[in-house]
Amino acid sequence: MVSSLSTQIQDVLPKTQDTYYKLILAVGPARTGKTAALTELAAKHEWPRVNVNLCLSEKLLELTQRQRAVRVAGILDDTVRSEKSAVVLLDNIELLFAAELAQDPLKLLQSLSRNRTIVAAWPGNFDGAALTYAEPSHPEARRYPTPQAVIVRAGETDQQDIGSPGEETK
Repeated sequence: MVSSLSTQIQDVLPKTQDTYYKLILAVGPARTGKTAALTELAAKHEWPRVNVNLCLSEKLLELTQRQRAVRVAGILDDTVRSEKSAVVLLDNIELLFAAELAQDPLKLLQSLSRNRTIVAAWPGNFDGAALTYAEPSHPEARRYPTPQAVIVRAGETDQQDIGSPGEETK
């Protein structure tokens, strides 16, 4: 029997408790149930679900482009810290990949997951070895060999354990 994405995420939560990064990535292309799973988990456990695109766009609106690049990580960190929960769900993270913000989305999510569990909907793919976002020719494309996170693939029944430390590349 195929378990739901929210059940799969819930089942891998214990794997993060003794790891350096308490990061779970629900990975899949658009319309594979990532938002629905996070919404279900938020309702079931009363975990906060943050729409990253909406949160950041509201707070970055009045800043110059240079200020945005400098302040985006701090704004997201403040947002996560303000949530009084051991688990925070991050949805709609596409803005983190914007070239003008000059961020490394995976490293940013990892830094957020040092003191609490972060479950993020990652709009991309995981082939069992490398985590990707966008096609290689796309200006916002990213590729991370052996990402340090627990990967749950949207639409699939198997999970990938925490990756070994590896060099992460753009």
